[in-house]
Amino acid sequence: MTGLLTSWFFIKFIISIGIGIAGIYMYFKKILYLYWEKRGVSYVEPTVPFGNLTQHLIGKISVGELYENTYEKYKKYRYFGMYTFHKPSLVINDPDLIRIVMTKNFQNFHDRGMYCNEKIDPLSGHLFSLPGSKWKNLRVKLTPTFTSGKMKQMFGTICQSTDRLIDYVKKYSDNHQVVEMKDITARLTTDVISSIVFGLESNCLDNPNSDFRIWGKKTFEPNLIKNSLAFFGPQILNILKIPFTDPGVSKFFTKAFEDSYNYRVENNIQRSDFMNLLMQLINKGHLDDDNNKNFHISGNYIYMFLQVFRLLLNFLFLTESTDGKITMNDAIAQAFVFFLAGYETTSTTIILTLYELSRDCNKHLQEKLRYDIDNILNKHNGKLTYEAIQEMTYLHKVTSETLRKYPPVPILNRVCTKDIDLPETDLKISKGLDIVIPVIGLHHDPDIYPDPEAFDPERFNEANTASRHPYTYLPFGEGPRSCIGIRFGLIQAKIVLTSLLVKYKFSFGPNTPYPLEIDPGVILLTTKTGVDLKIEPR
Repeated sequence: MTGLLTSWFFIKFIISIGIGIAGIYMYFKKILYLYWEKRGVSYVEPTVPFGNLTQHLIGKISVGELYENTYEKYKKYRYFGMYTFHKPSLVINDPDLIRIVMTKNFQNFHDRGMYCNEKIDPLSGHLFSLPGSKWKNLRVKLTPTFTSGKMKQMFGTICQSTDRLIDYVKKYSDNHQVVEMKDITARLTTDVISSIVFGLESNCLDNPNSDFRIWGKKTFEPNLIKNSLAFFGPQILNILKIPFTDPGVSKFFTKAFEDSYNYRVENNIQRSDFMNLLMQLINKGHLDDDNNKNFHISGNYIYMFLQVFRLLLNFLFLTESTDGKITMNDAIAQAFVFFLAGYETTSTTIILTLYELSRDCNKHLQEKLRYDIDNILNKHNGKLTYEAIQEMTYLHKVTSETLRKYPPVPILNRVCTKDIDLPETDLKISKGLDIVIPVIGLHHDPDIYPDPEAFDPERFNEANTASRHPYTYLPFGEGPRSCIGIRFGLIQAKIVLTSLLVKYKFSFGPNTPYPLEIDPGVILLTTKTGVDLKIEPR
């Protein structure tokens, strides 16, 4: 009798589970996934329960490949619908509508809608993810200035680390060896950014097991589910109270910042770097005007970056507090995101540029770039200066083409913050709706960039650039929430590329694949494996 009762309860349990699953399925299918159909918007057919993310979540394709594929199928529409998990999202293809969302009507789309929970994950409270209410007045107030600044030490720090890279790879060049360059460039950018942001020497180039290198890599470890939830379903992480940042990563970068902060306070040390800017906000609540004559240099892009950063921090942390001071956690989060922006995206840009220039079909481009670099350095007495970098127009074309073909952030996210009628359309957008800009789709559209798989720097000559809609090239985003860190990383990338190409020639090794496989487990565009290149002296 007991056995029969147990079997009956088990059968009832299984039936209940089945009914529950069926109910959830029908709720998704007949209620949640009818959102776009009811509004007469063309959409990609979703699959319960992951919406249109299924192929990505099972590891078949990266986020970039997912949105590139859907863009190709739906690019005839100015916009179309998708579903990420349970939520609808509007994908905007039309450059004029993209301009409206990112710039003209920025006040209605100022949030990114990504994971940000400062209570359980203090490092998530950074510039990239913070809600946009703190940015509302930023577009008017944020005006970069070009007075004397901090660029000289910044530029020198990058050059010093790059000089160590040149010495490091010489042993491979002398023996005409094939070497895995992705790891080497990542170690270099870690050295540079740890010094500039945290004021600490990481020595990753000489010591691959440096703590900064270990924890930097940990930050970008592939994690399909967690990365996708942070990007597309942050509410789920919030409900489950799961921090996005690995606890070990959070502990390391918090301690690194605090140790550097305390050392500077105890020893009365000041440097022209990000750490110093953050210390001013912690202690004073505002940033000093830049009138340090010891770092005098003419207006330049890196200095502009520092001034933008200075003004950005001033406005970002305006609160009800009368003194405007920020907390230690606020400062650590900003240092953390600038470390990430300067580390991964910059090293990827460097290695993918070298990769494309190393292909047999592109060897003439490598030689052309080297010739241009040589000529400009000769004008500057063989010295690599900021002014010299600014004159390297062909280098700018080359890096621009790398960022077109391999945009570090393949899609951009925004959230509608109030019910509005989308200008130039008959579409009503509800508050809270996710907006996606398919950057990689635009960058690979043959109607915009003919033969998009070819590496052609002349796409970015003056005439071709002027002929295209400006919102069809978005490696840094656009508008008030464009990524300042990546722009700074581009300067770093140009210094490294110039220094390497002056000394060495690069080519494919016998086992270097083409095309490279993109890692599906990382939201940013990065290669799944290392990049083997043969290095030879000039």
